[in-house]
Amino acid sequence: MRGKGKSTIVWLLMGMLVLGLGGFGVTNFSGGTADIGSVGGVEISAQDYARTLRAEMQEFSARTGRQISAAEAKTIGVDQAALARLYTAAALEAEANRLGVSVGDQAVAGQITGIAAFRGLNGQFDRAIYADALRREGMREAEFEHDLRMDMARLILQDAALAGVSAPQPVVAQTQGWLLETRDIHWRELTAEDLPTPVATPDETTLQAWHKANADRFTAPEIRQITYVWLTPEMLEGEVEVDEQALRDLYQDRIEEFQQPERRMVERLVFPTMAAAEEAKARIDSGEVTFEQLAAERGLSLADIDLGEVARADLGSAGEAVFALEEPGVAGPASSDLGPALFSMNAILEPLDIPFEQARDDLRLEAAVDRARRQIEERAGEFADLLAGGAALEDMAQDTPMKLGRIDWSQGAEADPNGIDAYPEFRERAAQLTEKDFPELFETEDGGVFAMRLDKIEPPALIPFEDVRDRVAEDWSRNEGHRLLLALAEELRVQAEAAAEPEIEPAPAAATAPASQALGAAATGAANATGGNAPATARPAPDLGTPATNLHRGGFINGVPQDVVVQAFEIAEEGATEVVDAENRVFLITLDKIHPADTAGDEAAQIRDGISARLADSLRQDVFDYFARALQVQGGVTLNQTAVDAVNAQVQ
Repeated sequence: MRGKGKSTIVWLLMGMLVLGLGGFGVTNFSGGTADIGSVGGVEISAQDYARTLRAEMQEFSARTGRQISAAEAKTIGVDQAALARLYTAAALEAEANRLGVSVGDQAVAGQITGIAAFRGLNGQFDRAIYADALRREGMREAEFEHDLRMDMARLILQDAALAGVSAPQPVVAQTQGWLLETRDIHWRELTAEDLPTPVATPDETTLQAWHKANADRFTAPEIRQITYVWLTPEMLEGEVEVDEQALRDLYQDRIEEFQQPERRMVERLVFPTMAAAEEAKARIDSGEVTFEQLAAERGLSLADIDLGEVARADLGSAGEAVFALEEPGVAGPASSDLGPALFSMNAILEPLDIPFEQARDDLRLEAAVDRARRQIEERAGEFADLLAGGAALEDMAQDTPMKLGRIDWSQGAEADPNGIDAYPEFRERAAQLTEKDFPELFETEDGGVFAMRLDKIEPPALIPFEDVRDRVAEDWSRNEGHRLLLALAEELRVQAEAAAEPEIEPAPAAATAPASQALGAAATGAANATGGNAPATARPAPDLGTPATNLHRGGFINGVPQDVVVQAFEIAEEGATEVVDAENRVFLITLDKIHPADTAGDEAAQIRDGISARLADSLRQDVFDYFARALQVQGGVTLNQTAVDAVNAQVQ
């Protein structure tokens, strides 16, 4: 449950107990004993806040895969999350104290001895490790055990407050019906061939106006003119000498890559007895079951029994039977280290025999590049010192092995696979580079280095019409064709809906009939329209396209944008037709039939249970948030911002 507060149990079970003040540790809180605030008489210490803030930062780093600084943590609100957790916990503790909710020593002891961080090498609770861990965290045993006791009391209070919260069954049923409903539709894509006349050829005036009206489509991006020097291991590879014996030693160290016996792709299904294995083999031979079906009968998938690539020796006594197969099939029964088994051989991998002479060039290139990478690493400090001393890039190209180059670079442009702009490190730095920056040395992922200087920035500019006339004409034609298709689709939609309604033939009336008779005739016609005897004729139905039946919400139609399916489930009435503009393609979709959800069966029950669980979790979270806020208002909240700032300043 979000916002449980300073749960020591959670910290420890989630691996957030830090043994020592390292990582995101807090430096010296011995003099910072001030409380940061209180709720209902329960005080929140600076140490609690420091530990919680550190835990929140570590949790964020674990989720994102990168560590964050204290300043960045404050920017994204990690400190506020830590405060919210602590104040919620304090509010629950104050209420538990008021109600007299607590747990006994035995329950606390059970929690402590069950924490893996306090176990020794024998897997049992170790008192010395327990005391040492708390000492490193700056906690006294009595304080830790009090917090643990209150954690459990808070959970009791929380469970009691949320025990009666469940998902309303009408909402669950409605959601299940919405989710499992299926539909039958017809869909049709309109293309240029459907237009009554081809798209007209635009004149120059039209194209020039289009060029100006859509300037953003014909504007060159910002261009950064950059001078750079770089050095990659591949540039030095030809100059690196590699000892012949070293290559032979490398070949022998990796001999398994070059010398491999014949191998087979094999799956193994083990049986309790040889008789059971023979019976299973007979069923396969008769065609009653397949090897995969046999595995499924045992509750296994092919991934569970896959042995991968194996040589004859890897299979022991079963190797002869498996390697006797000249094509994929099932061998056995044969003995294995787990008992009698059947073996499904799926592929034959020919033996690999690459002599040293054939592998030599690849090994030399690999070894030379690796040695060149180390040479660059050794000289990187020298290159950095030269740049720091004011050496120009042109000087670096003369005095070092680094190569000089220039590039007109823009974000989003296609990179040269052999150029410096193929490196993400270069692109990242190029986007941030300013004309005031001095060149400095950067590393690439493959062990290379580079430095760069921004010479000039050419701002985005509208490309002259003469230079992009063909692009403008193509863009106008594409847009005009799309506009005409949408207009045609709307006409066809109206026709389709009109064709779906019966056409009423009006009853004849005498020209000299009085008004009352005319009104009566109109009334008679209206009656016929709603069930009278006047003949009704159907207009010829337009081409509705391709049918798609039993379409599920969230399903797909091969080759059709997903928006078509989404729109099909937004049509309210059967027989209605809608126009869908998706991915610059135009579709007509007609809803033929809505099939109510089939709520019977195990699958529907699982979906219903999942919906109920998600709704209940959401409701419990809301109720808990309201409950915690009410407790804070009831108990009264104080905040010592000075103490909070002091902790933030000491978190590293």
